[in-house]
Amino acid sequence: MSTAEQYNLVSVEEYLEAELLSPIRHEYIGGVVYAMSGSKNVHSLVSTNTTVALGVRLRGSRCRAYNSDTKIRIRHPNHTRFYYPDVSVICHSNPPGDSYQDHPKVIVEVLSDSTRRVDMGEKSQSYFTLPSLEVYILIEPEIPLLIVYRRREHEFEREVIEGRDSILSLPEIGVELPFEEIYDGVDLSENS
Repeated sequence: MSTAEQYNLVSVEEYLEAELLSPIRHEYIGGVVYAMSGSKNVHSLVSTNTTVALGVRLRGSRCRAYNSDTKIRIRHPNHTRFYYPDVSVICHSNPPGDSYQDHPKVIVEVLSDSTRRVDMGEKSQSYFTLPSLEVYILIEPEIPLLIVYRRREHEFEREVIEGRDSILSLPEIGVELPFEEIYDGVDLSENS
């Protein structure tokens, strides 16, 4: 039996329609729908802090920060994917009636035990195919450490930024984010 025969594949249209009515968010990979797991409070806090800090700094620009309710569509040659990143920055938005974005400039994922492998592997490789993407950021929620991938020519270069007094510089969108804002309300005393 082929893999396709093992699943009841869902069309993009069926997925998008069902997702608007669902109380649970789902990611979509080539016709297969996956329910998303919940997260710890620290994950939600860091994600919200990052969205707010970006949103304030981007006020008045053409770029906007979106929270984890916004899907990103990725069109591969042989299938389509939809992921819900924790934070995204969109400078060229889809029409207001769409339930997803196609052109993220920055994507942020807050790591957790249940998502780490996918965020660092499958999702990163998929996100890297987006021509609009310039920065992919992975945030450790309980220690002051970010893994940042920046587009350089035809590939992404990895850098690690760590320490509670650090600043994340994002010249791609003209902002800087102090770690103290990303980790506001997070007890870093035991882990830094």
